[in-house]
Amino acid sequence: MELLNDMALFVEVVKAKGFRGAAQAIGMSNSTLSRRISALEKAIGLRLLHRTTRKVELTEAGQQYFERCKRIVDEARFAHEELGGMLAQPTGVLRVSFPVDFAVTYLAPLIAEFAARYPGLSFDFDFTPRRVDLVSEPFDVAIRIGPSADSQLIARQLALLPTNLYASPGYLAHAGEPHEPTDLQRHECLSMIKAGSWSLQGGEQGGGQGVTVPVGGRFALNSVGMSRRLAALDMGIILMPEQIVADELASGQLRRILPLWQGMPASVYAMTETRLLPAKTQRFIEFLRERLA
Repeated sequence: MELLNDMALFVEVVKAKGFRGAAQAIGMSNSTLSRRISALEKAIGLRLLHRTTRKVELTEAGQQYFERCKRIVDEARFAHEELGGMLAQPTGVLRVSFPVDFAVTYLAPLIAEFAARYPGLSFDFDFTPRRVDLVSEPFDVAIRIGPSADSQLIARQLALLPTNLYASPGYLAHAGEPHEPTDLQRHECLSMIKAGSWSLQGGEQGGGQGVTVPVGGRFALNSVGMSRRLAALDMGIILMPEQIVADELASGQLRRILPLWQGMPASVYAMTETRLLPAKTQRFIEFLRERLA
């Protein structure tokens, strides 16, 4: 690294045609600059400059070395400026991992809007149910619902989504409609695996009251999409964010029940492996935070 720095100093001396002008341009003392170039010549084993009291001139070896060094220094400067441009303006490929049901149902219009805003970006999206490894896999960001157990990752909260209770008109017609949270114990509740109870808050007085209700049923699932689909097919009650069941609510396949009660809000996070993000990732996270808010 020190060799590369000295090469850049040598290029500045040649361009300024002397140590004094180069020292002033780069903010270094004349004596320090002269010492660094002497050390460079010693490391190479050849004299690069003829020094006189009035000016410096390149030796034959110095001329050849200058031509090589200038290309290297210019390329390094171009690489630095190019990365700076990436930080300022989104370019390249944005690789994102999404929770499939939330993305397809709710985020698709937002993704289309973001893509139209930044035509210089390309996109590589992953919708598999697994949680990708941001450390070993080439993803820029993962959008996740719920906290992550991986303490190595940086979590940025994008939104808190209220969760409500929903059922189909067909299910309610044959099973009856619950009027209190405790009524859920006698209903088919489509819960995620290991979720043996639902925590609700609300009641007649608003958000100050909370209750935890044991729930169960014939199905234990690890897919939000399947839970939503089965609920629309009259198989039970679900607890999830309105944004995920928006299509079923609009079509009348599902409707909200126990409207005075809500589940615990679902946190939406943008997970990254580092805090140092290029513009494409920064803008995407900022955009989602603004829209989801």
